[in-house]
Amino acid sequence: MNFYFAPMEGLTGYIYRNAHNAFFGKIDKYFSPFIVANQGDSFKARELNDILPENNQGTILIPQLLTNNAKDFIHTSKKIKKFGYNEINLNLGCPSGTVVSKNRGSGFLSKTEELDSFLEEIFSHAITKISIKTRIGKDQPEEFYNLIEIFNKYPIEELIIHPRIQKDFYKNKPNLKIFKDALTLSKNPICYNGDIFTVKDYKEFSSDFQGVETLMLGRGLLANPGLINEIENNIKLEKDLLKDFHDKIYEGYKRTLFGDRNVLFKMKELWFYMMQMFSNNAKYAKRIRKSERLYDYDAAVLSLFREQDILGD
Repeated sequence: MNFYFAPMEGLTGYIYRNAHNAFFGKIDKYFSPFIVANQGDSFKARELNDILPENNQGTILIPQLLTNNAKDFIHTSKKIKKFGYNEINLNLGCPSGTVVSKNRGSGFLSKTEELDSFLEEIFSHAITKISIKTRIGKDQPEEFYNLIEIFNKYPIEELIIHPRIQKDFYKNKPNLKIFKDALTLSKNPICYNGDIFTVKDYKEFSSDFQGVETLMLGRGLLANPGLINEIENNIKLEKDLLKDFHDKIYEGYKRTLFGDRNVLFKMKELWFYMMQMFSNNAKYAKRIRKSERLYDYDAAVLSLFREQDILGD
């Protein structure tokens, strides 16, 4: 099985990716949080730092673009290509209201004529491979049957399907019936994305979809960064390893961000997911959430690791 790490805005930047690769590895491709394509001659500092080759040594990174404007996609692709990247991922999956209101991300899926024209233009001017991360529709799952006819017109490197509609956000269950149909209907390679949180989830999915060779994991890996090692080798995540992983990320943010508030914002986002690995975590989660200075945060995290075990230990 090939494993990809899904892009998560604000969470899976290069500091996180490098720490994950150093402590856990096992990822065939990491995908960058989306860059909004434009006609500018340079990237924002945050975007540039995230895709600079020197900040991504030892990993395979696929930059992701968000746009519904073909000229912006092409222009930004040329800038990315200069860094040596040979694949770019198009975001047709983001369900965020601010993104969808501009007909970007999964909001673009409802504009099928515009989407078809957009894809025709970017593929006719492609200077890299283009993969697509998509949902199955904006309002109704059945929209996918029209979308797959559009996708089939183009030589997509890989079609990464999260089988929810935009309105689902991350609620409800992934629509595995639609995904099963996609495997039959798609002329392009398929990757599955959605709700693989445990070894049990993986085994159930693999049993039902034995022909699928590539999985993209996001929230499941953020909660349990050692999940793939558990899937492949039945090796449970150890608390000391998780602590070292945490410390690596923490030190990276302290080194690159200014002020306690910015560092704490990043770490609190991460703990929203990682806290799920600990039993009896409520009071520790509250202490971390309420931390306003690094001193308070340090004490809360140390207490958690000293006093609580990882689930399954």
